[in-house]
Amino acid sequence: MTSDSRGSNGWPVAERSAIASVLGIPPLAAIGIAVVLTALGTFVDVLRIGTLGVVFGIAYLVGCLLAVGWVRRRNLFGPVVQPPLLVVVLVPLIVVLVGKPGPGLTETVLLVGAPLVNGFPLMAAATGLTLLVGLLRMILQRTGPHDAVSRLGRIGVRGEDDLDEDEPEDEPPVSGRRGSGAARGAGRTSTSPRRS
Repeated sequence: MTSDSRGSNGWPVAERSAIASVLGIPPLAAIGIAVVLTALGTFVDVLRIGTLGVVFGIAYLVGCLLAVGWVRRRNLFGPVVQPPLLVVVLVPLIVVLVGKPGPGLTETVLLVGAPLVNGFPLMAAATGLTLLVGLLRMILQRTGPHDAVSRLGRIGVRGEDDLDEDEPEDEPPVSGRRGSGAARGAGRTSTSPRRS
């Protein structure tokens, strides 16, 4: 089955979401879903309790898993690697914009650092879950004999890829220039001595 072949549900495998009958969305839309949900959860929790809490956790996990599950099969990379980037970029930005920083630099660093430290276990869990979902999709939704998972399965004992088994082995190059010694000598079969 190639990447253009269609399954029983009509969608090409490379265009599917995690559910075979649902067409996948573009990678920017998938990442956008996770960004919006994470930003909303961070905003609500920072206003509510001053740090990351339950609302952030639910919105962040749902956003990351929805992104990696709904994106097209061929565009899995972005949603799989986004969970740590969301926390590192969005959380400090929203905390600085919404939070009440103190007069000094130390207070501002603590204001930004505390939510990052509190959100680290959740970030690690979300990263692991999205990586797991992405790997499962790569294994279960193979796009053909030349995709990465199929190639890994065919690597031989010597570490060589056996994809082109039916191609002939490389022959030594023969010069095709007229008048070259290799081209003239290739057709000779006679062993008689040359006349002087």
